[in-house]
Amino acid sequence: MGASSLIVLIIAAIAFSGIAILVSKFVLKPGTNKQKGEPYECGIPTQGKTWTQLNVGYYLFALIFLIFDVELVFLFPWAVVAKGMGWIAMIEIVIFFFILFMGFLYAHKKGALKWM
Repeated sequence: MGASSLIVLIIAAIAFSGIAILVSKFVLKPGTNKQKGEPYECGIPTQGKTWTQLNVGYYLFALIFLIFDVELVFLFPWAVVAKGMGWIAMIEIVIFFFILFMGFLYAHKKGALKWM
């Protein structure tokens, strides 16, 4: 699988997406209705001010969750090759967990893990 396979894959992706857009233009009837312009939330019409500011703590909590979730993605390949690599793999994962733990301590010290 060389560069030619990648080029064929890119051309196929562009062709399939272009064909799908053209088919939708011909099949769907033009026009919009009033309901398409309204904000959607659980089928219930919104009441009051719809643009509210959320606390930044929610975003921090989500980002920290993503960091620890991505850590698991790196842990699975390590688990597959750890037995064959011996002590080198163990030292690498200890360093990896140390860096991760330092990030956890930093987030805890800053109060990013407190739920409102």
